[in-house]
Amino acid sequence: MYLLKNFLGLFAATFFICIFILLMQFVWLHVKDLVGKGVELSVLAEFFVYAVASVIPLALPLAILLASLISFGNLGEKFELTAMKAAGISLFRIMRPLAIAIALLCVGAFFFSNNILPKSQTKLWALIFSLRQKSPELDIPVGEFYDGISGCNVYVRQKNARSGMLYHVMIYDFSEGFQNATVIVADSGQIQITKDKKHLMLTLYDGESFENIKQSQQRATGTQQNIPYRRESFERKQLLKDFDSELSRYDESVLQDQHVAKDVKALVHSIDSVNELAHEKSHQQSSKLVSKTYFGRDRVNDRQLVPVSQEERPQFDVDSLYAHLSPERKRRVAEVTEEKVRAQRDQIDYNAMLLDEYQRYIRKHEIELHRKFTLAFACLIFFFIGAPLGAIIRKGGLGAPVVISVVMFIIYYMIDNTGYKMAREALWPCWAGMWLSSFALLPIGVFLTYKAATDSGIFNPEVWLKAWEQSLKKLQELWTKYKKR
Repeated sequence: MYLLKNFLGLFAATFFICIFILLMQFVWLHVKDLVGKGVELSVLAEFFVYAVASVIPLALPLAILLASLISFGNLGEKFELTAMKAAGISLFRIMRPLAIAIALLCVGAFFFSNNILPKSQTKLWALIFSLRQKSPELDIPVGEFYDGISGCNVYVRQKNARSGMLYHVMIYDFSEGFQNATVIVADSGQIQITKDKKHLMLTLYDGESFENIKQSQQRATGTQQNIPYRRESFERKQLLKDFDSELSRYDESVLQDQHVAKDVKALVHSIDSVNELAHEKSHQQSSKLVSKTYFGRDRVNDRQLVPVSQEERPQFDVDSLYAHLSPERKRRVAEVTEEKVRAQRDQIDYNAMLLDEYQRYIRKHEIELHRKFTLAFACLIFFFIGAPLGAIIRKGGLGAPVVISVVMFIIYYMIDNTGYKMAREALWPCWAGMWLSSFALLPIGVFLTYKAATDSGIFNPEVWLKAWEQSLKKLQELWTKYKKR
């Protein structure tokens, strides 16, 4: 109970630290979708809640590694671990309650990835797509053109921040097309958002507008002899422009067929369904290709093309027939053959592209299916790396454990990312790519657990120096025996 209480306290602290670090990294990737959009605090809070849920599966293994390192490092540094072993308690018995707790945590991580994560991922990406489509916050800069209003470029030389008045305004209006552009110059103006938050009302004072009407006049009369533009002077002029400042929610149902929005049952069902569909499509393509193109000629039967069987096909000596043709006929035959081969190659490429779409869909779902198990299993592996490693190095606190945890997690991330890319590009089977990190780190955990249980000082420089000296001595003895021969 003492060990479990200490470990859970450290795990809670390290877990929140890991979530914060990974959350900042996630927010940095999507900062352009948040900045300058005038997003409400409730929407930002919703974004952060869903983002936290998305980084939990990755934060769990790192938090377990760091907490187990610090926990057993503290026990070793305070000689509590030595006292337990002196009392006849083995390391496996010391680790047993924590191992049971981590196993339960792995089960909880799997259920989280299977039941909660798909829903949060669906809502998160729907919110991200909604933010990407949202119009930027209306903030016209001074001394440069602003293109945040659809169809317009606005230039302002001066601005009064308190009253909102704009001075020396120039507007290029391209809403009717570039050829029918309108240029408006005003001494001052003001921009307001309408009550429905769907439009902008531009009120301009003491100015002139220049409209290019050459294109419209030409379409109406069919002649070129027209006034190229129209000039208008005004004391007060109002323009209404579309500007939707509200956040339009993306339809979440569109994302329901994505792999990130499915649990294990839905993933397996999708994989089986698309596999069957791809197999049927491949069989149809190959049957059509073999029966019509390579082993039979088509004949017209009731206005339909029917492949001729092997017995019905007349036998010809193709080389002999081709040799008796005239040079002109030979050239024509070669051209027709080349055209048919090119058309057949295009058809094969098109069929391969269709089948590749199915295969990519299947690989995405298989990768997501294995990920739900590998992330949970990684928690158990990192415990059996962190706990014996902390017992060996006997260093607590946030010094050496943090450095070792970061190094181990970087190694894990690089291996896992390599396997993911291999599986995504179909260079490896999906199960091999997604379980690569587990296959690589599991032997390390077994080795460290064995060394810690046998009190091996693998991090003691004297042990390595003694092993090096013994190796040199054996090499010298072998060299002496070789020279005597």
